[in-house]
Amino acid sequence: MLRKLINFLKNWTLPSAIVGGAGLYFLFAYIPAIDAFSTTAGQVFDEVLPWFLFVILFTTFLKIDYKQLRFEKWHFWMCFTQLFMVFTLVGCVLYFHIDGPDLVLMECVITCVIGPCAAASAVVTAKLGGSLESMTTYTFVSNSLTAILIPLCFPLIDHNVVMDFGTAFLMIMSKVCMILVVPMALAYVVKRLLPQFQRLVVAQTDLSFYLWGCSLAIVTGITFRNIMHSDAPLSLLGTIAVVSFVLCVIQFSVGRNIGHFFGRTVEGGQGLGQKNTAFAIWVSSAYLHPLAAVGPGCYIIWQNAINSLELYHKRP
Repeated sequence: MLRKLINFLKNWTLPSAIVGGAGLYFLFAYIPAIDAFSTTAGQVFDEVLPWFLFVILFTTFLKIDYKQLRFEKWHFWMCFTQLFMVFTLVGCVLYFHIDGPDLVLMECVITCVIGPCAAASAVVTAKLGGSLESMTTYTFVSNSLTAILIPLCFPLIDHNVVMDFGTAFLMIMSKVCMILVVPMALAYVVKRLLPQFQRLVVAQTDLSFYLWGCSLAIVTGITFRNIMHSDAPLSLLGTIAVVSFVLCVIQFSVGRNIGHFFGRTVEGGQGLGQKNTAFAIWVSSAYLHPLAAVGPGCYIIWQNAINSLELYHKRP
């Protein structure tokens, strides 16, 4: 019985994390006896999550061959596709003078498209048999592109946004540095100076993947909290959920098709489809309509559902 449970969790780690995170939220939200604890737990989870991501990326970067980090042709086409989609959406907002609830919906869509490739996408890519080095390089490229696009586009779609390009760019890049550069630099130092420790960590198969599953449970709980505390009409929330699902499928499909031409099908799908939703939620909450954060909140569920199906089909 225990072995069956372990095998089930191995095959369905991400769905289990999503269901577990949602279950914990509803447990804390609807049982008055632990309501006080839920407030404390929420604050702890908010603080722990960035450190979870740091450890996940550190353990992942220990496996990288740093000599293989280089810009590839598929990176260019991913960036071009993201630029085309973002500018098309922004152009629609400006040309059709979209406002009201329709603008909120468009902000959700734009946030999900303009968001950078998830830092943890390299973890899934490695599990699916893709190139860890190629995916890591694209993650840096994607985050840099997003740092340029956000201060350019957000003031255009929402006139209430006051954003200085230089300040916003540096603020976003500082977050990128903490999320990506610091764990990579630390991993490089450990590989050079502590090779035995590096080999010990790398020998723990799928350590970063299961750590990511734990972080996903936390993010899912936070996502459900944001959605349930929203004042939006149920019809609008439902529309955002459906649109984010369609958008998720489109981005994964387009990315995989582009990557196919360069022998990078897995990397292309993850690069365009798997977004840094935590960043997207933060930036939309900070600069756009508060409901715009619901879009990437729903997107995180859909992208991990797709990841789960991919991993299930890839299982030995």
